[in-house]
Amino acid sequence: MIEKIIYWFEQQAFGVCEWWGNKLGIRTTQIRMYFIYLSFFTFGSPIIVYFIMAFMLEHKNSFKLKQTKRKSVWDI
Repeated sequence: MIEKIIYWFEQQAFGVCEWWGNKLGIRTTQIRMYFIYLSFFTFGSPIIVYFIMAFMLEHKNSFKLKQTKRKSVWDI
């Protein structure tokens, strides 16, 4: 039972900590621990930020701006 819970949190729980770990070059477990400690010290307010980041990661294709590449400097 514990293995299923651990698997769910590591593989399917939004992937916010994993995304930050890849971006910053830090292990995912360290980011999770910092998030947990910060949540205790600030009475859970980072949970709201976590859910906002999870929403943005799930819909990141909608937030990207469409940029077209120019073939040369003269194509304005």
